[in-house]
Amino acid sequence: MVSVVVFDYGFGNVRSMVRALQTVGAEVTLTADYGQALEADGLVVPGVGAFKACVEGLKTAGGDRVIRDRLRDSRPVLGVCVGLQVMYEYGVEGGSRSEGLGLAGGTVERLDADVVPHMGWNTVETPEESILFRGVEDERFYFVHSYAVSHPHDSAKNDSSNPRAAEPNRIAWCTYGNSRFVAAFEHGALFGTQFHPEKSAEAGQALLRNWIGVLHD
Repeated sequence: MVSVVVFDYGFGNVRSMVRALQTVGAEVTLTADYGQALEADGLVVPGVGAFKACVEGLKTAGGDRVIRDRLRDSRPVLGVCVGLQVMYEYGVEGGSRSEGLGLAGGTVERLDADVVPHMGWNTVETPEESILFRGVEDERFYFVHSYAVSHPHDSAKNDSSNPRAAEPNRIAWCTYGNSRFVAAFEHGALFGTQFHPEKSAEAGQALLRNWIGVLHD
């Protein structure tokens, strides 16, 4: 059985994520302990709330360090919702720009839509040779967010903390209102979903199973 740590830094729907991962066969620990988070087969970084507050909370708990140390050793990390967003370079909320972890290139910006937040089920455009979406390419997933990344780029590709940063960055897209944004990405050992797989019923379970499969490699 693979071991997964859900990083508990005060931001995220952690109990639902723990249950979802247990359902797909993982041994799950909810903790912010550096050693356990580093040594687990997989690390999940949840996130709910404002970008800046989540980044600050993550850094206070040492999450930025453990994420970088895991990626340096090519050990899988999965960011969910704001847990995906904090991997990017910047976030813009309330008219101010704040720094993220810079592990992916791009800025998290407000969705361009008549109704925000984007809340509910939506389909995604999946990339070729996707790991996460294998077998669920045409399924719908559950979103709850007001911000997203619409213009990702490769400025973080040479990040020394991620030896697999030169690998293809596979991006899944979703459209809401006038925004076409990153719904998920797979970049070396770093994975992320803007939607909530733990709230996405059987499709979400299948996606988590696919990620768990990576941990066996």
